[in-house]
Amino acid sequence: MSIAFTRALGVSLPLIAAPMAGGAGTPALVIAAARAGGLGLLAAGYKTPQALAAEIATVAAASVPFGVNLFAPNPVPVDPAAYRRYAGLLAVEAERHGVTLPPTPVEDDDHWHDKLDVLRADPVPLISFTFGIPGRADLAALRATGALLVQTVTGVDEAKAAAEAGLDALAVQAPAAGGHSGTLTPTRPVADTTLPDLVAAIRHAVDLPLIAAGGVANAADAAAAVRAGAAAVAVGTVLLRCDEAGTSAVHRAALADPARSGTVVTHAFTGRPARALRNDFTDRYGELAPYGYPAVHHLTAGLRRAAAATGDAERVHLWAGTGFREATAEPAAAILTRLATLL
Repeated sequence: MSIAFTRALGVSLPLIAAPMAGGAGTPALVIAAARAGGLGLLAAGYKTPQALAAEIATVAAASVPFGVNLFAPNPVPVDPAAYRRYAGLLAVEAERHGVTLPPTPVEDDDHWHDKLDVLRADPVPLISFTFGIPGRADLAALRATGALLVQTVTGVDEAKAAAEAGLDALAVQAPAAGGHSGTLTPTRPVADTTLPDLVAAIRHAVDLPLIAAGGVANAADAAAAVRAGAAAVAVGTVLLRCDEAGTSAVHRAALADPARSGTVVTHAFTGRPARALRNDFTDRYGELAPYGYPAVHHLTAGLRRAAAATGDAERVHLWAGTGFREATAEPAAAILTRLATLL
């Protein structure tokens, strides 16, 4: 299945540069991954439809295989009173950086239907979904473009639901992954399991090609995921410091800072669980923040942007998986080639 899957993708290496929304993922990184023999995914999350269309055009002009990742609607409505309490707590942080916080919750769907229109107008080889499983009508519309459709799952039950919905392949995300968890039930803890064990369990439960992701930091990790049954491996954190990534300067520095003691899963930044380097913000607000996505994301977004611009690493979402120590500052091709040595 691994060989058939990589052939279907038009790649020579079963390696994927994971989509990284918020700026770290760039067209240059997607193109570099493809030219190294793998596949890169553009992150559509948080972008306008127009910006997504422009990035698709840039990568398509390079004549390389690639895909696009979408945030599928699966909102977690915030309690208005909890939102106001949290906004009140963050007021001092916002004042420090001269930011005005949204007074009321902003609930949106990340331009879902407009982005579907972009992908129907400009078809891409692969489309993946995170946060939710799209409805059958939307899946049918995207399948009609000829794209391979991939669903992010974090457990066996989610994998079965995706298979029943008719997805073509699954991105199996272990809890060691950096950034947002793709869990379909964000207010419930994700089971603590290793990537090989999770891949093996889902491999036993469904008969679909699997892309393994979460905590892959070196060639041994990648090989273990493939031995467990993955057709391909996706990596994100180890690419955050690569030359082609759009990772902010403050984030790059934090990843290389030996004083950073580790990662933590927090919903303090966005209202959905995500793994990040520990900092003052996660320590102070991790137990105080309400669940609520995208409202909490919009509440803190301006503060995080302002903090990043001033180099304030203690108030920035420093997304990172457990293998962040192995993120290196070099071309993406060198990193991916090294990861593939045991495949």
